[in-house]
This record gives sequence, structure tokens and C-alpha cells, in this order.
Amino acid sequence: MAPSRHYLMCRPDHFAVEYVINPWMDPSAGADAATAVRQWESLKDAYEELGHRVSLIDPVEGLPDMVFAANGALVVGGRVYGARFASEQRAAEGPAYLRWFVENGYEPTMEAMETNEGEGDFLTLDHVILAGTGFRTAITAHKEAQEFLGRPVVTLRLVDPRYYHLDTALFPLDGTNIAYYPGAFSRGSQEVLRHMFPDAVLASAEDAAVFGLNAVSDGENVVLEADAGELALELKRRGLNVIPVDLSELRKAGGGPKCCTLEIRP
Repeated sequence: MAPSRHYLMCRPDHFAVEYVINPWMDPSAGADAATAVRQWESLKDAYEELGHRVSLIDPVEGLPDMVFAANGALVVGGRVYGARFASEQRAAEGPAYLRWFVENGYEPTMEAMETNEGEGDFLTLDHVILAGTGFRTAITAHKEAQEFLGRPVVTLRLVDPRYYHLDTALFPLDGTNIAYYPGAFSRGSQEVLRHMFPDAVLASAEDAAVFGLNAVSDGENVVLEADAGELALELKRRGLNVIPVDLSELRKAGGGPKCCTLEIRP
């Protein structure tokens, strides 16, 4: 059994696609909150069936993207680095998530001065935090997070607007290795990743485009978008247990399993 993880999630009661802040969003196509809730509940059930603990933050009316809890903060060693969103439409989510942590006794917490979107652009391994920039999170936030969390932060530049957050193009398989889509990154960042992770899983453009890399792994089990078939097969070949989930409705807003999942690391 993999060690139990603690996740924070937000039920998508107010989910909708009402504006455009990434290439996946199309308000004219519509989105169904009831379908989103059913798919989200399946994701939550998958975590609990794996033995993980799930805490919930109350959704706020008028914040349709609050379901994407990963963007709300970064928690490492019990220290909570708050989010400061790049878009006006999501700005109120940062204070809402930070308030949840304060009210639930987490300390220390930090209200960020620099623009960052939490675990959307910060992914934590055993000895390093990988940090994305290029579309949402400012590179100055990488330095701010490093100082507050006391963990080394490695900057990676995203260049494809479809993969505007690091967690849409890369996920940790465990504490020492990753899976990623090279085409999402600048040439220099690709070289950094090849050097740091020579045994990484490389995803295809097709699996990246269905948010296959927006996955959650506990080191033994990977909760993965069901449409990412080739990636699932490779993960199985690597000895990982794959749990497919369908979050196609939430994908209409540019989100998948990881987007819905903020890990609380003690």
C-alpha cells in the first residue's frame, strides 16, 4: 500500500465556462454542472478507495473555476504558500483558499506578493520543487516560494499556450521521477528535464492533448484521464497501477484530475 495522502478538493456546484482564460475554454459550447459534479465525485471516490484522505473546501458562488483546487496554494512541510491569480476572474480564489488553511489551523501561511497559481505551476518531489513559468506564474514567485518553503526550486519555461500550467504538461510519478510532454517546454527546459530525469516517461502529443499529464500519482497508483491510452499502457509497463477517470466535462475549462486536487504535505 502506498502511504496515505491528504488532498483538498472543491465540489463543482457552480461550475460553468463563462469566460476565456485558456485555449480550452469556449463559453458558446456550454458546460453542465451536474455532469461535472458526477465526474468529480468519481475522482473523489477513487482517492478514498485508495486509502487517501480528502478534505473539502466550500465552493463560492461566482467562482466557477474554484473546483480546480490545485491552483489555490502550495503546501510543503505543513507550510502554506498562498496563490495570487493572474486573471481577474479567479482573483478571489486565492484568499478563499488561504482562509481555509488558516481556519483549519495550518501555520505558517504566507499571502504571496508575486503572481502564482499554486500547484498548477509548482510540483513537489522529494528534494526539489519543479516550477513553471511563461503564462501564469511569475518567475519571481519561484524565488519567493523557495525562500518561504526552504526547498530548492527549479524553473521550467512553458511555451505552448495549451499547456499554460506546469501540471498540464508534467506530473511526478513518485518522489524521484516524472512523466512529461517535451513539446510544452522551451528547448533549454527540455535539456534540464533530460538531465534531471533520464528515465522519465515521455508522453505523446495525443495523450497530452486529452490532459493525460494532469494526473495524480501516490508512487504506486496513478489516477489518470481515461482517454490517455498510450500513456496508461506505458505506466503499467513501469509497474504502476492505473486508475482511469473521466473528467471530460471539467476539461472544457482546461482541467483534469490534478487540477481538482491540492495535496496537503505535512
